[in-house]
Amino acid sequence: MGISRPALAATAALTAAALLAPVQAAAAPGPGKGPDGTHPVRERGNGDSVFTKAPRSAAERALAGRDHIPGGKSSAYPRRTVLTVPPVNTADKSIKLGLVPYHSIAPRLNALQKLGDRVSVEIAGKSASGRELYLVTVTAPESASDVRAQERMRERIENDPADAARDRKIASSYKTPVFINNNIHGNEWEGTDAALDLIEELARANDSRTRGLLAKNRIYLNITANPDGRVAGTRANANGFDLNRDFITATQPETRAIRRLAIDKQPAVMLDLHGYVNGTLIEPTTPPHGENYEYDLFLKNSYANALGMEKAVNALGYTSEKDGVLPAEIPFRDWTEGWDDWPPIFTPQYMPFQGAVASHTIEFPMRVNNRDYDTLPETELRRRAAINTDIAGAAMRATLDYTRTHRSSVIADQIETFRRGAAGEAQRPISSETVPGVPGIGPEDVYTATFPRAYVIPAGRGQRSTVAAARLVDHLIANDVRVERARVPFRLDGKVHPSGSYVVDMRQPKRGIANVMLADGRDISADVSAMYDISGWSLGRLWGATVVRAEKGPLRVTAREVTAAAPTGEVARGGALRLELTDPKELEAVNSLLKQGVAVRRATDGAAIVPVTAHKRATELAQRLGVRFTATRDRGVAPMERTRVAASVNAGELFALREMGFDVVPVSTAVLNAGFDWSGVESLIVSTGLSHGALTPAARDAFTASKVGVVGVGNGGAAFTKAAGLLQATAVAGNPDANGVVRVTNAGGSITGGAQAHSFVYTPVWFTELGTGVRVDQSYAKGNPLVAGHWRATGAGTGGPADAAGRPSVVSGTSASGVPVALFGTQPLFRDHPKGAFSQIGRALLNR
Repeated sequence: MGISRPALAATAALTAAALLAPVQAAAAPGPGKGPDGTHPVRERGNGDSVFTKAPRSAAERALAGRDHIPGGKSSAYPRRTVLTVPPVNTADKSIKLGLVPYHSIAPRLNALQKLGDRVSVEIAGKSASGRELYLVTVTAPESASDVRAQERMRERIENDPADAARDRKIASSYKTPVFINNNIHGNEWEGTDAALDLIEELARANDSRTRGLLAKNRIYLNITANPDGRVAGTRANANGFDLNRDFITATQPETRAIRRLAIDKQPAVMLDLHGYVNGTLIEPTTPPHGENYEYDLFLKNSYANALGMEKAVNALGYTSEKDGVLPAEIPFRDWTEGWDDWPPIFTPQYMPFQGAVASHTIEFPMRVNNRDYDTLPETELRRRAAINTDIAGAAMRATLDYTRTHRSSVIADQIETFRRGAAGEAQRPISSETVPGVPGIGPEDVYTATFPRAYVIPAGRGQRSTVAAARLVDHLIANDVRVERARVPFRLDGKVHPSGSYVVDMRQPKRGIANVMLADGRDISADVSAMYDISGWSLGRLWGATVVRAEKGPLRVTAREVTAAAPTGEVARGGALRLELTDPKELEAVNSLLKQGVAVRRATDGAAIVPVTAHKRATELAQRLGVRFTATRDRGVAPMERTRVAASVNAGELFALREMGFDVVPVSTAVLNAGFDWSGVESLIVSTGLSHGALTPAARDAFTASKVGVVGVGNGGAAFTKAAGLLQATAVAGNPDANGVVRVTNAGGSITGGAQAHSFVYTPVWFTELGTGVRVDQSYAKGNPLVAGHWRATGAGTGGPADAAGRPSVVSGTSASGVPVALFGTQPLFRDHPKGAFSQIGRALLNR
């Protein structure tokens, strides 16, 4: 994850000789805390406020969604793959650190496969820029028959856990899956090198301990989860995404590859290797804890494994005085707050939903990235990288030792996790009685969920968006949630639902991931002072589909399990057609029509009116995108025009714009000052990276003369429009640490017509002192608008949800020069996640 800590590096005034000496470690606050050691520091994750210019090609590759699935489930081990060796890249950022550059990994893996019969290599997928993702499996040889037997046991553990718990063959013969994920942050390199060393050690060792380990376990290693970032020395992938914030949304191919491995391999134990926190950070975490886990089983194993890793890391002998290395720390034991496992967006927090009963982020201690990479001597960087590699290896070996010695109980706990879900049993709150041996458990650590009997995603008139419903169903299935489709109408919890409705029975092994996606979540503002990252994400509220929570049964429905949502595309016969424009797919469809020269018009409520002459094109789009064109007599009030968008935005926003089919050219203050050609650009969207005051007079004049429409998002967008004098509206910033799912009231019209009743905030903004003619398109709901997340007033007592209640969250109008302007205080495109809110931005960009 990589939280800022007091630097161990010497200042620039020190001589090179001094820099090469061991670095003294000063007393430091806990990770995620400020100088006073008490307040968590907000980590901006994927550069949520950082301008991005990710290439279109990387976005197209990610949006295509054609992800590679490695290996057959019945192929014998070892599985030999002769890897294609990439061209040598002397600019690979790993080289300076003395670490393995990406182009050297394939030849090394090719050589490791030749050492014996324990090492298998497969291609797990490709990165956003097209680099191969290498999956290594280390285990004792298995025939095809052995592999099939293992797969049958794995499936039984998940699908029939009550019976699996009694199966002596599983207890004696099932190989415990261990997954080690490396380098998901590209500039946190050393896990890759430690993994390669471990593979070679396991391939060569002939002692009884190693033979026993490999006879009873399969060790899966994702060598570099982010090769694009490894090469470039960036945290993010080629699309600018922090992959370790993407697991609930799964927008990127690298994330989807890990998700596939989690489902197919079903690891019981998992490590995710990161940097840099001194001393070495070893999870489990501080509260708040994810409420959808079987946390008693999880904490039991995670804490015990953490103690073993701590012992192994400290036994390496590195010290503060000699090496600048502080002793290892376990947040659950050592801190009060600041490093939580509440959101399922991180790799180790996603893995328990797929069966892991111990999963950990490990943070190496010695910083070698960012400013240190650029300023420290190479010898010092290599010294630090070697220490980090050594520590990563110690954590890996300790985890394998824990799995070897606790194999039976680890598998039993994975089975019990699935059994409770399938049986619909209540969770066991953690306590000294339910998790003996773990010190310091208090009421602040207890988080549990109340699971409903089922969720229903209705068909027919009860569904606000069929294309959104299909997306949600497909996403649930992709995460291994069981979804059924009703063959006939049925009644559940006092409501009647039509045939064709989807049902998620919450008595299923992976109820945790189903609930974490579909439930509202909760307001945890009172629980901790601030959160490490987001604390609200509900797909049930933010993805545009109607989702009904059914608390009580009985669940009596004639249904069949589905492997994909039913097709939703539809085109009415004859006459003009209406496209609602409340979903990203509908925006993609209208942008396609406009690019083809179709004369689309805008209705009063912002929907698109498509002429009868475009019926064939509409049919093609309905089939490809699943959108519905309904019959209409509305002729529209104004023409829509093809819109090329200049965008000064972050990575998630840029990706979402491209997902909606906009032709986007990234811009920034520097780009405009260099002499940007505004011809052919119709709209500008700004959230970050563009300062009107920092523009040269020539750049300012060119922008003014362009008369492009402007959409501003958040503080950055509001500041730009204010400095440009485009709209009379005062932006008021809420607590900068606030984030979550909020209730909103929509006024309808061209921007929020048909919009959902919820949105997402991240550093919320609202607007006051509106000028004449400024329209309120959306407001925060009255009362407490926060549904789920963390939003409290600042220390000064301002900026909380009470201040925002009833205030405008989206406003629009026309500048004195006739330029259409819209301002958003919410974050409708945040990390490409709130799919149901995308259309508000899309409509604003088309509203010219």
